[in-house]
Amino acid sequence: MSQVKDEVLSANARYAGDFGDKGSLPMPPGRRFAILTCMDARLDPAKFAGLAEGDAHVIRNAGGRASDDAIRSLVISYKLLGTQEWFIIHHTDCGMETFTNEIMTGLLKSSLETATVDANGWHDTGTGPGSPEGGYINWLTIADNAKSVVEDVIRVRKHPLVPPEIPIYGYLYDCKSGKLIEVTEATVVGAV
Repeated sequence: MSQVKDEVLSANARYAGDFGDKGSLPMPPGRRFAILTCMDARLDPAKFAGLAEGDAHVIRNAGGRASDDAIRSLVISYKLLGTQEWFIIHHTDCGMETFTNEIMTGLLKSSLETATVDANGWHDTGTGPGSPEGGYINWLTIADNAKSVVEDVIRVRKHPLVPPEIPIYGYLYDCKSGKLIEVTEATVVGAV
């Protein structure tokens, strides 16, 4: 067993030991909202949004982007579980700003091993084999952080499965201060 696996299972045992009555929490989120945000390990939505178990849905992916799967989750969150407000939260210093679709496709063609990055950009240090399949994926990279929030709010707002009465708020999480900074243009687009 790996050290990380041991640590995770030990932490889970402590958590389960203090679980209390959390097993009786209802499936719908108690505060009736959802957050779409990045998977970056520096972001802790429970802390930056003041969440406890059962409060809200938190949907995470690389960049916090409004991918088809993220929209699928938001629609389920509303349609079946009653959320009434949505937040789209990207963040400063996002890794999705450090590459393009072309770079990712090229790295994957070369090898499937972990790439490295330095002042000159990304480099594949693997020995192969790679795969051309990366060329069929839109990696939803980010060239301008605030603009990407606006794009995602627009995409969600205009989606035919998203009801117009759900307000959608757009924010950037500042990794240096921990503050949420409203992207006003996004929130205006997401207003009901």
